[in-house]
Amino acid sequence: MRSFSGTLAVTLTLVGGAAALTLPRSTSSYPGLKGLKYFFSFGDSYTTTGFNITDGSPLPAKGNPLGNPPYPGWTASNGPNWIDYLTVEFNQTETLTFNFAYGGATIDSALVAPYEPQVLSLKQQVEDLFLGVLQPQKATIAPWTAGDSLFLIWIGINDIGSSYLAHPDASDEFHRELMDEYFNLVDELYAVGARNFLFMDVPPVNRSPLTVGQGNQAVSLETEALASYNSLLACRVSDLKKTKSGVWAKVFKSSKVFNTILENPEQYGFKNAITYCSSYQNGTPEWNTFYPECGVPVDQYFWLNSLHPTHNVHKIIAAALANALCV
Repeated sequence: MRSFSGTLAVTLTLVGGAAALTLPRSTSSYPGLKGLKYFFSFGDSYTTTGFNITDGSPLPAKGNPLGNPPYPGWTASNGPNWIDYLTVEFNQTETLTFNFAYGGATIDSALVAPYEPQVLSLKQQVEDLFLGVLQPQKATIAPWTAGDSLFLIWIGINDIGSSYLAHPDASDEFHRELMDEYFNLVDELYAVGARNFLFMDVPPVNRSPLTVGQGNQAVSLETEALASYNSLLACRVSDLKKTKSGVWAKVFKSSKVFNTILENPEQYGFKNAITYCSSYQNGTPEWNTFYPECGVPVDQYFWLNSLHPTHNVHKIIAAALANALCV
């Protein structure tokens, strides 16, 4: 595995130290990063690796902690993504990762329709896949407990991107509906024994080429929607801590990591943090492929395409997240 050097390596810890919001303490079974045996991750294209728990492919096991497909999987980062890096490079002990994320996912397809009907929403990831296969009484392939597992959820990018124009004057109201469904699913996980949760807020996709290319009004409206969603997420996680016995929960502020990099891209090794190169947008043969028409190698771009960051961004996120989990 290649690693960063110089300034970038030094600044990872600085970002990590400022990227997480720790909620009030409660008695919990969180063992720290080094005590975890299982990650259960849920989300969209920022998280997916193409893992399939039902098709008979290799499942996560000692020596192959991510199972199928072969590392780094099918990602939207042109290399490993944050859950890849967290599992393989920034873990403290071998942790088996069951990654149910699906590209294009929304919280609930009935509230925000995905771009294609076959996309598995967070609701389907939790109810059909996790609860259908890995709740404790069915979990022979992963005998997890409350004290050795962490549930990681990064969702909301597509919910906001597909709805902020439709709800310009009622985003808080609509986001409360989304949060009701989101935390109903968290309650379902809690009911089968989940106690340790890591929630990631939505990054500043208002700064992505996709939104910027739509003009100032789109940027302004999505900026407001992001603030609304992330504020409500923090409130719901705080309520979770207060109302559910034994819960350990943390909000990881991916938004702060993104903004820190975007404000100082060269400090983190990025030569272009504004646009993307069309020759790179669908992936390249190597993680650091260079095409002359793009000016710099693909991994020196922040954005791989109009919405997805490159793997080096994910590496910084994973390093910061690992630091936040070492409590």
